[in-house]
Amino acid sequence: MNTIDSIPTGKISRATKLVRTGVKVGGNYLKYYGEKLVNPEVTKEKLNESNAEDIYDGLKSLKGSALKVAQMLSMEKNIMPRAYVEKFSLAQFSVPPLSAPLVNKTFKRYFGISPYDLYESFEADSIAAASIGQVHKATKDGKELAVKIQYPGVADSISSDLALVKPVAIKMFNLKGKDSEKYFKEIEGKLLEETNYELELTQSRMITGACSKIDNLTFPKYYEELSNDRIITMDWMDGDHLSEFVSYNTDKEKSNKIGQALWDFYMFQMHELKQVHADPHPGNFLISEDGQLIAIDFGCVKKVPQEFYIPYFELADPKNINDPKIFREKLFELEILREDDSEKEANYFSALFYEMLSLFTQPFQNEIFDFSDATFFGKIADLSEKYSKDTELRKMNGNRGSKHFLYINRTFFGLYNLLNDLQAEVKITNYQTFK
Repeated sequence: MNTIDSIPTGKISRATKLVRTGVKVGGNYLKYYGEKLVNPEVTKEKLNESNAEDIYDGLKSLKGSALKVAQMLSMEKNIMPRAYVEKFSLAQFSVPPLSAPLVNKTFKRYFGISPYDLYESFEADSIAAASIGQVHKATKDGKELAVKIQYPGVADSISSDLALVKPVAIKMFNLKGKDSEKYFKEIEGKLLEETNYELELTQSRMITGACSKIDNLTFPKYYEELSNDRIITMDWMDGDHLSEFVSYNTDKEKSNKIGQALWDFYMFQMHELKQVHADPHPGNFLISEDGQLIAIDFGCVKKVPQEFYIPYFELADPKNINDPKIFREKLFELEILREDDSEKEANYFSALFYEMLSLFTQPFQNEIFDFSDATFFGKIADLSEKYSKDTELRKMNGNRGSKHFLYINRTFFGLYNLLNDLQAEVKITNYQTFK
């Protein structure tokens, strides 16, 4: 894989790169419409492939929050066109890494010395590279270690990167009014936390300590003396990324065992710790040779406040969903309905969220749920398509819901997709045995 010798870190240089990408995308549309005039049967498939390639090529050289957005979008399998999901999924753990000279320079900047002086051995070529940092293999005191180094300038460019994509996001998600700023502040805050490796070290130790009793789940050990706010050192863990594992695994029993560990891990965090690993993509989970789930990377952890947790999970109960009075009360508590809504808006969004929640909460209404159920995921895809084409929705203010929905919903969508990839069947309340 080609390496990168420099990353644009200034506002102007990063903005220029994004503008160039936009020009390429504009050219793709002109070409598409020109072909459409000649041949009306031309589909958008080729356009999506060209746009996905050009956008990803632009973002991968910027890294940081720009590439993180692509990673997040790759998890939206039921919303994004397949070409985008396939291309953007590369941001999870396979992007062009920093060159060896830039790695050495970056390490000296953040740690004050060369990695070759700190560790007994250090591999200059990275093992994995993602949106915010890349991982190298090292040894010290007879231990194999994974060393994650943050890309230079990532933390300093988050605010300016988000400012560049904000106009697009506002149009894409139909956000109106000053209240929409709370969503961007939530994203900015979480991205800033992800660049603070000292915070990640603290979060890693807390969550792994609390969840160590869960069956078939293991974690690396983290080393404070070999870490700082831009570099983090942990045990090297052998295993295949979850996406690699599912590509060859045919053992249903092993899939169920791993899926149960994954479900218990998330439900224990959500219900017992009230904070959760909110970045559930395949690059953050390994599967060991003996079928253990290995959870890595605790940079994105979402705290779940009680005032959100209670109504959110009360709506997982069919009795509450099907009681119009209680249902509407909970929608107000979760900021889905607003006092300034017209009767038409209130009725529309009540019906929309009734349909969505009745479907998305189905796993919680069963003792055992089979995430290989194609009918369930087909209904999710159909519902997503239905509302993506709903012209009535676009006339209304899409600024709906508490800011906490952003990462909690992302967590559940990611979890559902991983369990679907595993084709796993899980016991829903099994996590309670680890209290």
